[in-house]
This record gives sequence, C-alpha cells and structure tokens, in this order.
Amino acid sequence: MKTHGMMYRVKLSLAGNSVRGGIAANAGWLFFDKLLRMLVGLTVGIWLARYLGVAQFGKLSYAIAFTALFSAFASLGLDKIVVRDLVRDKDHRDIILGSAFVMKLAGGCLAAFLALTIIRQLHPGDTTTQWLVAIIAAGMIFQSVDIFDFWFQAQVQSRYAVYAKSTAFLAMSAVKIGLILNGAELVAFAWTALAEIVIGSIGLVMAYSATGNSFAGLKASRGVIIRFLSEGWPLLFSGLAITLYMRIDQVMLGKMAGEHEVGLYSAALTLSTAWYIIPTVIMSSLMPAITKSRSNSTTDYYQLLQKSSTLLARTAYIIAIPMTILSVPLITALYGTAYQNAGSILAIHIWAALFVFMGVAHGPWMINEGLAKISLFNTASGAALNIVLNYLLIPSYGAIGCAIATTASYGFSGWLANILFSRTRKIFYVQSRAIFLGIGK
Repeated sequence: MKTHGMMYRVKLSLAGNSVRGGIAANAGWLFFDKLLRMLVGLTVGIWLARYLGVAQFGKLSYAIAFTALFSAFASLGLDKIVVRDLVRDKDHRDIILGSAFVMKLAGGCLAAFLALTIIRQLHPGDTTTQWLVAIIAAGMIFQSVDIFDFWFQAQVQSRYAVYAKSTAFLAMSAVKIGLILNGAELVAFAWTALAEIVIGSIGLVMAYSATGNSFAGLKASRGVIIRFLSEGWPLLFSGLAITLYMRIDQVMLGKMAGEHEVGLYSAALTLSTAWYIIPTVIMSSLMPAITKSRSNSTTDYYQLLQKSSTLLARTAYIIAIPMTILSVPLITALYGTAYQNAGSILAIHIWAALFVFMGVAHGPWMINEGLAKISLFNTASGAALNIVLNYLLIPSYGAIGCAIATTASYGFSGWLANILFSRTRKIFYVQSRAIFLGIGK
C-alpha cells in the first residue's frame, strides 16, 4: 500500500510538471510572436516611414488609428469569455465557437460600417483617406476567424495560432519591402494590412482542421449568444475605453493639426512604445509567484509587489533617460532629416513608459483583489483626460502637445488615480516608492 501511494504521488508530480511545461512552452510561443513582431515591425515600419515621407506616413498612421477606434465592436469583449468556456466545457465546443463566430462576424461588419460612415463625415472630400480606412476596416470582418485562436489558447496550444499569424505577418512584411523597392502608391500598403489578416485567418482555419477538428459542425445558439452579450458588454466598454486611450491622440492630432504632425508623432510613437513588451514579459513571469504569495503571507505579497514595481521603474528609467538625451540624433539616424522634429516628441513621450510600466506592475494586484471596476474607471478617466488635454494643447503645440497630453494622462491612469480610492491607496504608495526609488522610505 505504501509503495502504491508513493507511485501515485510520483504520477501526480509528473502530470503537474507536464502541465507546467505545457504552459511555459505556450507562453514561450506567445513571447516569440510578440518579439518577432516588434523587431520585424520596427525595421519595416522605419523603412516605410522613410519611403512615404512625413505627410504620407501620417495619412496612413491616421487611417490605422482611426479604424482601431472601432475594434472593440469587432471583439465584443468575447476573447476571455470564450476561452474560459472552452476550458470549462469542451463537449459544447462547436456551439461555443459557432455562437462566437456569428457574434464576431456581426461585430466586425458593424465596426467596418461605422468606421467608413464616420470617416466620410469627417473627411468628405478626401477619397484617399476614405479608401485607406475602408480597406483596413475590412480586416475586422475577417477577424471573426479568431475563434480558432481562442480554441488553441484554451488547449494551451498557441503555437498553431503563432504559425498562422506569424507566417502572414512575415509574408506581408516581405511584400511591403517589395512595394517600397518598386515605388508603390500609398493605398497599396493598406492592402497589405488587409491581406495579412486574410492570410492569417486562412492559416487559422487550416491549423484548426489539421489538428483533427472540423469547422463544418459549428452552430450558433441563441441562448449562448444572449449569455455572451450579457457577460461581454462590460468588457466591450472596457476595450472601447482602452482603444480610445491608446489611439485617440493620433486621430485628434490628424483632425486638428494635419497629416504632417501625425507623421512626426507616429515616428516617435513607434520608438517609444516598442519597449512596452518588457513589463508584460516580466509580469507574466512573476504573476504566479505574486498570486501564490497572497495566500501565504500578506507581508510577502506586498514585498514582492514592491520589488517587482521597483524593478520595472528602474527599467523604465534605464530606457527613458538615454532615449531622452539621444532622441534627436536617434530619430535622424533612423528616419532621416525630414523627421528630425520628431526627436523632441520622442523625448517627452518616452516618459509615458514609466507610467505604463507602473500600470502593468499593479495589474496582478488589481486582478487578485477583484478591482476590475476601479481599473475600468482609471482607464476611462485617463482616456477622458487625454481627450481634454489634446483639445487644449494640440492647437498651440501640435504633436508636442499631443505627447504631453498622452504622458500626463498615462501618469494619471497608471499611478495618480489610485490615490482616489481607499481600496487602491495601498498600491499607490507601492508605486510611489518605486517611482521615487525608495527615497524617503
């Protein structure tokens, strides 16, 4: 009996190691995908910006940012809900996926319709911008096929989705280079954005089929759709707030100051936001330990939160200080003298990284403490502040005013807003000690 019990425990241990290994491998694939997109996207993006010139690059960036404002309607807040249901109830996979597909297809059509309708009202005589938005917005319809990505996430098999989407990304990156070398027109690059989504969607369908699944049996359920709508609407509004927060600056800048300013701002933005992958990777690694420490010891829990926050703050300073000093020569070397004025924008916007890092650092704490509503308030209020500051600063300062508005709103949302609620004040002090590197502790 003793031997049998020991064998049983060994099997459990091996099973646990296998599960942990699968999760680690899955996280590795997701990290690889993000790193690949960052490196290749940054290289091709800089090349494209140099080729198009400031105004044309600004027009394309404006169309991408404007279309993104409607992306929340395409997702309908379903991503995490569908993955959760697929994990809990594999037997009803076809109904879950079929219902999600119908909803995402309808949401994608709605998002594309809204984007095209509103851009025509905002820019009635600008057919180029209208075409850019129409082409890019069509991609949101094809993103309904992301339901198969949800299935792979639920099965901890994200490598299949990475295969499909990374292949499409690399293929279209190569096409963009070919278009640059052959002197292509601006609209051609919008078609590559659409083609990447279409090819990635085809790849997802093929991967789903190749892993022994059949999409022929997918079917929608009215009851499941109603439940998804009921659960998803708060996440829809949360996604809308986040999208406004991240994209409204470029849209307002384009409308109030013109395409040239958007081009300069977008060039700076590319270099500034490229670093945002770092806190995500670090906190993904630390989140299990942080969550576990909460059930063991409150002291250990907050010590680990303090150490992780301080680590991210120091990392942000290590990035922001040299980027501020070298902003002008760096921009000029990468983008050319036409983008030289983007250096001043970068020197300001790079400091938003400090508050983005702080926001990511307290993400696990918000989840563990069940403070989703406060998190939504912080994001929404940050978006509102960003809009107000952009409205006040862009007319006088252009893209520099936009950078100031964005950095200030990130500082409020990712840090200062936490002092407003008694339940989040403790994490505000943790963040403050990290930002000031323990001075006065």
